[in-house]
Amino acid sequence: MEFSNPPDSEIRSILANPATVAVVGCSDNPARDSLRIAKLLKRRGFKVIPVNPQLGADALKGELGETCYPDLASIPEPVQMVDVFRRSEFVPEVAEQAIAKGAKILWCQLDVIHPAAARRAQEAGLTVVMDRCPAIEYARLF
Repeated sequence: MEFSNPPDSEIRSILANPATVAVVGCSDNPARDSLRIAKLLKRRGFKVIPVNPQLGADALKGELGETCYPDLASIPEPVQMVDVFRRSEFVPEVAEQAIAKGAKILWCQLDVIHPAAARRAQEAGLTVVMDRCPAIEYARLF
């Protein structure tokens, strides 16, 4: 079965209803898309929790106001959306963590594509958006 993204109405609803989002692969480098998108989501009302095992807990406190965690399981609160800024080969692992965390949405950024992991997440009840960027979708849908 080929993967297809949810309809625009569902993507618009995701972006219009701020929730807690874990940004997996969030960088502390201001030039990186992951940090720019994390800041955009924060400006749009989302609570943004950075996830990056290479960074210390306080690495993004100044930028995002939240503790950085090494993985989804370490986050001590519920997460509604997982935004993935990792290479496609890491999506299955992130999808399994998102399922275990009880997330409702798995969002994979531009060029982050893994149909088998998407199917697994969908079978577990998650809405999956793949190969899309929230900034582009905001501009397109609002």
